[in-house]
Amino acid sequence: MEPVASGSIVTLRDVAAASGVSISTASRALDERTASRSAAAAHVRKVAEELGYRRNSFASGLRRGETRTLGVLVPRLSDTVMALMFEELERAASSRGYFAMVATSGDDPNDERRAAETLLDRNVDGLILATARLDDELPRRLRERKVAHALVLRTDGVSPSALGDDEVGGYLAVRHLIDLGHSDIAVVTGPTFTSTGIARMAGARRALAEAHLDAREEWIITGGYGIENGFSAGEELLGRESRPTAIFAANDNIAMGIMAAAHRHELKIGADLALVGYNDTPLAARLPTPLTSVHVPLDQIARTAIDLIVEPGAEPQVRMSMPSLIPRESSGAPLVHGGGK
Repeated sequence: MEPVASGSIVTLRDVAAASGVSISTASRALDERTASRSAAAAHVRKVAEELGYRRNSFASGLRRGETRTLGVLVPRLSDTVMALMFEELERAASSRGYFAMVATSGDDPNDERRAAETLLDRNVDGLILATARLDDELPRRLRERKVAHALVLRTDGVSPSALGDDEVGGYLAVRHLIDLGHSDIAVVTGPTFTSTGIARMAGARRALAEAHLDAREEWIITGGYGIENGFSAGEELLGRESRPTAIFAANDNIAMGIMAAAHRHELKIGADLALVGYNDTPLAARLPTPLTSVHVPLDQIARTAIDLIVEPGAEPQVRMSMPSLIPRESSGAPLVHGGGK
């Protein structure tokens, strides 16, 4: 085998020459997608390894019209759910032979559009958006441009989407509180520009209506998904003379903010106030008072999103995974007597 000069980059031509085969034969032998199991191909791969050859997958992909990369857009990676969602997407993409790269938008439509264009300029094979707003133009533009894409966790009801059934999740949370004997139930939900905020609220209202309970509008608070939003909502609800005995928080961050507000008002979670969160983040089970939460199967959602990219056009286009309630100490024991405090 002819040695390659020290410090130089080993090329496919070098591998072919050292293996005694043509460049096209060497290329086929080293193509991970269609690698032959023949002795000749195994010899080429062995020579390539000895020479320290690294295949330029990006260049090879461009020649085939694909790069085996996917762009993922999330509002922010400081959000636990979004960070976990990206990890699952990265794992699911890798299992299908794709590499996932992430960009953040801060839930700003202009930043989202710029980030999407940046990823598309890098020739990604598709986009996965965890940023979709109900007033968002980006999914429509992607459909018009026939760009392969999928929405995760949120949906606009049109583009291919993989998400949990948020209406069912909201229902499960409030039904749990009702089954414990609560009738004075508040709901702190997410932004009205998200399908998650609207669907979880719709599920909560369905559970209340089913139990013939009125949804007290002063106990329904809409805001952001951050801990600070939960704290301010908790202050508003718990600082009143007439306060709820139970709260459904539309994500675990909101719930943690409400816990902080409850502590400030000297209320014990699980005894003085029942609380249910959403998403069942890893911290939920490890809080001083473990948080009852609605579990969403992010791994299943991630695999579905990759399927929607890799197999475009397959029905249904909007695919929902079923959430489940994980009861813990924060929702407390059944009430002996209902009613507000």
